[in-house]
Amino acid sequence: MEKHNKKRASLRQYPVLLAFGLFFLGLFVLDLVTPDRAYSELENTTLAQRPKLTAPTADGLNNYFTGYTKYVKDQVFGRDEWISLQSFVETALFQKTENGGILLGKEHQMFPRTYSLLSSETRALPKNTAALESLCQRYPGKVNVMLVPAASVIYPENVPAGAPLLNEEPYLDQLSSAVQAAGGRFVDVRDPLRSHKDEYLYYRTDHHWTSLGAYYAYSQLCEALGLTPFDPAAHTALTRDGFYGTHYSKARTWNAVPDTITYYELQNALTIWNVTGPGQPTEGTTTGLYDTDKLNVYDKYAMFLHGNNGLSRVEGDGSGKILVIKDSYANCFVPYLTANYAAVDVVDFRNYNYGLDQLIADNDYDQILVLYSFDSFKGDPYLYRAGVAG
Repeated sequence: MEKHNKKRASLRQYPVLLAFGLFFLGLFVLDLVTPDRAYSELENTTLAQRPKLTAPTADGLNNYFTGYTKYVKDQVFGRDEWISLQSFVETALFQKTENGGILLGKEHQMFPRTYSLLSSETRALPKNTAALESLCQRYPGKVNVMLVPAASVIYPENVPAGAPLLNEEPYLDQLSSAVQAAGGRFVDVRDPLRSHKDEYLYYRTDHHWTSLGAYYAYSQLCEALGLTPFDPAAHTALTRDGFYGTHYSKARTWNAVPDTITYYELQNALTIWNVTGPGQPTEGTTTGLYDTDKLNVYDKYAMFLHGNNGLSRVEGDGSGKILVIKDSYANCFVPYLTANYAAVDVVDFRNYNYGLDQLIADNDYDQILVLYSFDSFKGDPYLYRAGVAG
């Protein structure tokens, strides 16, 4: 009895150790009773699941314990709150200007830490440039290329001092020359965006431009093609606040200012095709332009065009047809084209595993628009398909 009393007395001499012991014991119990999550909506990532021991060998045990370590890290109770606390300590107390690979700039603007081309991008960039050149040569006078600069190009003053971000300007200049030399049209949106830089052109917490930024770029395309632009004043603008984007998912700053999604009330139909081969498919699902259910979840930007479909068609109010080859930057851009074309076909090579020639032959498009952010264009592993003839 006296020994037990001495043990309790000795433990009371170390209250911090006792508190930490009880804390981790409670955390362990909570982990046991809390169901595992398959997906973190806040981080937009799949979480590790409990691994299985496949073989009682040295390699099997090593793989099991490696997987189990990741599983415990991903499934820890209160994971989102722990990440937010870590971010608060690092940015508020230690005054870090970077967190999770995201640079924390002025005006609450976030920028991806992109200091140079990755080795994979040094290989992909010339291939993608060659694909654009081939497309322009195969369809002379019809191909328009719009590569959207990063927010850091338009707002360099908001980038943390001394951050040696990749200079996109020379690459955009080279691409402009290559496209025009091949018989295409390079729609340079840098000056239009800079002339409106005091407006809300890029999301603070996300890597996309806003609907307003897309509109100014769209107006530049209309000027190049001699089209009458979509009139925002003639349509009802709808908004949804509380948008935290991909940059926030990585940085998780405590003082992030949420963004606002803006879109226009349009009744145009969108058909998402079931693609089983090259050319124009015959079966699809028809719906509206927007998946408004996405406005109630974390990734609100996915509401535009119902996300990144392989091949879809928007029924427009104009005449003729245009083909848009794109990344997700085009998702909030395409609705404006309904004012100019009767049909806007949209291809996303991430989910469209074919070349374009048969599709173009089937539809006889008046114009072709290639719309990517430069950030995705420089490393896109699928865009080569645009350069494949036949």
